[in-house]
Amino acid sequence: MSLQPYPPPSMSERYFVDEPITAERVTLSGPESHHLIHVMRAAPGVRVTLFDGGGDEFPAVVERVGRSEVELSVVSRERIDRELPCDLTIGVALPKGDRQKWLVEKAVELGVTRIVPLVTRRSVAQPVDQALVRLRRAVVEASKQCGRNRLMQIDQPSDWPAFVASAPVETCRLLAHPGVDNGEWKSKKENGMFFAAVGPEGGFDDGEVSLALEAGWLAVNLGPRILRVETAALALAAVVAAG
Repeated sequence: MSLQPYPPPSMSERYFVDEPITAERVTLSGPESHHLIHVMRAAPGVRVTLFDGGGDEFPAVVERVGRSEVELSVVSRERIDRELPCDLTIGVALPKGDRQKWLVEKAVELGVTRIVPLVTRRSVAQPVDQALVRLRRAVVEASKQCGRNRLMQIDQPSDWPAFVASAPVETCRLLAHPGVDNGEWKSKKENGMFFAAVGPEGGFDDGEVSLALEAGWLAVNLGPRILRVETAALALAAVVAAG
């Protein structure tokens, strides 16, 4: 993984614009403007960095501060890539409560491209639309903090057979599962595309494991200890990111 020539601006200097930045002036509203107005106490002339999820950064200057909106002028457009050199999709049976948000935040930091909430036979949490909205907001906040200019995608939930079938056969497809790990997957890390899967707290059942292995997925043993869902997902992401 190549090092960046300079670090990203701090979170307090980075603001997300929820539509493509194409003009010389941008208006911030909602949570982003609230933070800039009421937390940072921004005044005209303050310099910040904007990003729209498309991969670029936009140095900008505050021009006008209103009651609920901030108008800024865009100084330049800079292509700064802080993504992994590979595309990594992780299907995961989400844990309960705040552990979901923690998983999402750390996945963003590790460079995961996409998370697909899985519905499996032993799933303990069924992600509803409201929860997905909160998690997608967590993606924005984590991206501001770590400097990513592309937003990690959180898909609608998928059942296990559909997720297994959705992974192209040319990708490296990894199944976190205790047991046999012959290391074969390590030789497939050069093709640049990964699908990985982590089951619920009770693990995938035998039928689900067989379905994936018969479709060509490779089992990955993450060690002799029992890992929580979020730990296993991030461990698997870290193995790919470090490669």
